[in-house]
Amino acid sequence: MMYKLIYSDRFFKQIKKLNKDIQVRIVSTLERCRIRPHAHVKKLVGPYYGLRVGDYRVILDIKENKLMIFVIEAGHRRNIYK
Repeated sequence: MMYKLIYSDRFFKQIKKLNKDIQVRIVSTLERCRIRPHAHVKKLVGPYYGLRVGDYRVILDIKENKLMIFVIEAGHRRNIYK
């Protein structure tokens, strides 16, 4: 079973500011993550998960019972956890 990806408005704002090649890399990694998300992510403090894409991080919330991945935000690793 594949999870459904739902993107937040904040994610779209942040990803538009990045280079096109980074945008493509992040979206393709998220698409790959749809089949087995826990194999690709790391548990963060609280209910969230972090996905590593090179020097960039994507913050996710995985809803197991609904098979959904809610993509909250993305950014460079030095700024994303603040």
